Amino acid sequence: QVQLVESGGGSVQAGGSLRLSCIASGYTISSSGNCIGWFRQAPGKERERIVSLYNDAVPPWYSGSVKGRFTTSQDNAENTVYLQMNSLSPEDTAMYYCAAGKILQSGCTYNYWGQGTQVTVSS
Repeated sequence: QVQLVESGGGSVQAGGSLRLSCIASGYTISSSGNCIGWFRQAPGKERERIVSLYNDAVPPWYSGSVKGRFTTSQDNAENTVYLQMNSLSPEDTAMYYCAAGKILQSGCTYNYWGQGTQVTVSS
């Protein structure tokens, strides 16, 4: 069965950085046709997709809210995806989730979700 485990969240001051990790088991992140997404959800707000990472020679997609500040990477040997978050602001405070799925014609379908890791940014 597929499991995704996020870690690396915490509390930082504005301007700080955090690196989130998402370790996958039962799912090979580097397999052709697989895709990983990073999402976040702040209290009272809808879940927001912030990063999509594809494994078919397609560059990662970043939402406008994080582009230029967040960077995703992967370690295939560790079957782990990372999210480096720089220049954090209080608006980045949210629960962060990684999700995994398959690339379809319409995009990535996320079938598996982690439990989330909390990121809190203070001003």
